Amino acid sequence: MINIYKYGDVSNDEIFARSNATVDVEGTVAEIIKNVKDKGDAALFEYCEKFDRAKLDSLLVSQGEMEQAMASVEPRFIEVLERAAANIRKFHEKQKRNSFIINDEDGIVIGQKIIPVDRAGLYVPGGTAAYPSTVLMDSIPARIAGCREVVMVTPPGADGKVNPVILAAAKVAGVDRIFKVGGAQAIAALAYGTESIPKVDKIVGPGNAYVAEAKKQVFGMVSIDMIAGPSEILVVADGKSDPEHVAADLLSQAEHDRMASAVLVTDSQELAAAVSAQLEIQIPMLKRAEIARESIDKNGKIIVAPTLDCAIDIANEIAPEHLELCLDNPFDYLDKIRHAGSIFMGRNCPEALGDYFAGPNHTLPTSGTAKFSSPLSVDDFVKKTQYTYYTKEALGKVAEDVAYFAELEGLGAHAKSAMIRTEDEK
Repeated sequence: MINIYKYGDVSNDEIFARSNATVDVEGTVAEIIKNVKDKGDAALFEYCEKFDRAKLDSLLVSQGEMEQAMASVEPRFIEVLERAAANIRKFHEKQKRNSFIINDEDGIVIGQKIIPVDRAGLYVPGGTAAYPSTVLMDSIPARIAGCREVVMVTPPGADGKVNPVILAAAKVAGVDRIFKVGGAQAIAALAYGTESIPKVDKIVGPGNAYVAEAKKQVFGMVSIDMIAGPSEILVVADGKSDPEHVAADLLSQAEHDRMASAVLVTDSQELAAAVSAQLEIQIPMLKRAEIARESIDKNGKIIVAPTLDCAIDIANEIAPEHLELCLDNPFDYLDKIRHAGSIFMGRNCPEALGDYFAGPNHTLPTSGTAKFSSPLSVDDFVKKTQYTYYTKEALGKVAEDVAYFAELEGLGAHAKSAMIRTEDEK
């Protein structure tokens, strides 16, 4: 049963505690990465047979396999994918940045260029955790950014095939190439390249502990989006909220995995009790009841705050991945939210809308990192470079200032490089 805490009656350590279960995979992942670097495709085939029980002739998903997948999924699924993709594109198109130039002083031009990374690599989980929504969320921003190529890695089943819903989503999203490889070995292949899989500039996408550790270890060789932790939801709700709805929203994240975190913060003791009761009713009805049960019992909590303003303060301190404001007037509180991955406003906006359909990205900062990081966006697939142009006359006006600054730092060659260009005029 979920724990209920009254804010102020228990220590903040209990209020703000997070799931701390960790798996020590650093050494195993380091060995996998080294093996892929040394042996390339051969290592990938070996790992695929070992971990996925699939003996492959090729890592690349063929055009024929793509056509088979599109033919095998329900037409309605394609229609829903396309509607969701349209919403995601509409939202992310607004994120595009423009280059700029400043030329308001004689002889001086400065500016900034926005340049997409050449190649983006997407990791998409497979097996029982096959999420076509992740394909859309991770690849559409890359396409909008203007990446020259978007490649995807995802583990095959024992039959050597990729889940057709994943391939259908990749087709709708415009992924260029798909490779049948998962786990830490897939991240290593994207980071260093193999005979079949090209080296990428950016790796994005969620995965298990091995994938997260691999992304951490290859960071610096390539860019990554984030090190994702367990799924999280925090619901701020008042006494007028429907406990059945709130419980359902909490369980929408609890069913993800046993380490997921579902938290309700409310100013109503009555709602707290009612939601706790509803959880006990709804959990047995879930297909993933065993997972949700462990998540709620170990990591779930209900916090009763004295006021809604206090509830907002608690939410900011936790900085959840998903934050729901189940209130009649959610926009009154929007400016008070400083730390959250994505905010869902009002009583009719379940977090599931964001997972699949609304348009804002569902690849979000977890584990309190919303205090300093952001959802996946078009910005993740671009880089900025800057440029400077001075005429001789413009340099002459500032050369002594540059030289003075350089000498102050003890860097005489810096100073000379500026002054030498003006010496012939003295």
